[in-house]
Amino acid sequence: MGQQHARPAVEAHAAEALLPHHHQHHLPPVPGAADQEPQPGGGSFPWLTVAGFGFLTFNSGMAVYRSKGDRGAVAFVAFSYLDLLALFYCLRRYEGAEPGSALRDRLKVAVWLLTTALTVLFSYKVAAVMPVAVAVVVWLMAFATVAGGFYAFFCSEDKQ
Repeated sequence: MGQQHARPAVEAHAAEALLPHHHQHHLPPVPGAADQEPQPGGGSFPWLTVAGFGFLTFNSGMAVYRSKGDRGAVAFVAFSYLDLLALFYCLRRYEGAEPGSALRDRLKVAVWLLTTALTVLFSYKVAAVMPVAVAVVVWLMAFATVAGGFYAFFCSEDKQ
């Protein structure tokens, strides 16, 4: 019975994490958030972030090693890795940028371009090993994803 009362609180905290950055300053802090985010002036270390990047780096290195010198495979892994690093960097800066600023607008464009590049790259790799009918579906889904991202970022208004 105690779990039924705790559930709305958990859902409320989960919803807070999804709110835009400029609205979060009006909300109470989420318990445990200090363990995940570095605080200005000497807060906790972001272990989860470091572990994630370590895992990404290790897997990328292993993929390059297993490619046995295939330049196309190495280029694919290297581009994907660097694109993801740039994407995470731009997302972090975007979250911290002042709403309505020119920097935030430029970062929004960068995020969309980086995600579009990954979508096209992965779609190309998947479509290359699929039958033609499935490859067409892969490319249609990729186009829908890119177009949907463009619409969400640049065409739809932020509803308050």
